[in-house]
Amino acid sequence: MKLDVTDKQLLAEVQQDCKQTNKELALKLNLSVTATYERIKKLERNGLIQKYVALLDKKQLDLGFMVFCHVKLTQHSEKYISEFEREATQLEEVLECYHVSGEYDYLLKVVVKDMEHFREFMINKLTSLQHIGSTQSSFSINEVKNTTAVRL
Repeated sequence: MKLDVTDKQLLAEVQQDCKQTNKELALKLNLSVTATYERIKKLERNGLIQKYVALLDKKQLDLGFMVFCHVKLTQHSEKYISEFEREATQLEEVLECYHVSGEYDYLLKVVVKDMEHFREFMINKLTSLQHIGSTQSSFSINEVKNTTAVRL
């Protein structure tokens, strides 16, 4: 899909605050409310806007301990990969899972309450998954940048 300048401005606005009304967006973009609505619907239909979400404060939810886990599988067969991916996506503590290149096969972003909760997660959930050869974990000391906004 080819985006024009107005589409890009609209996407930037929606990324910053998706609760803005069509009227508010129309004023910022110098469009009619109807034109703004139609552009949003077109971006949704074409899959550029996939969904709208609320970003929660994990610390207030007592989930302020973030861990990045590298996972190495015992084998790289299609069966092992698809089984691991299916199982990893079911773990509620795993917010993100990426198949990566390098020494390890996967990078998981895990959010838990504290070190004890993470230990429980590792022992009872992650390392109990089939085909895991090894893991390595890094604990977040400070969040320097965290954004969902894509530069247009």
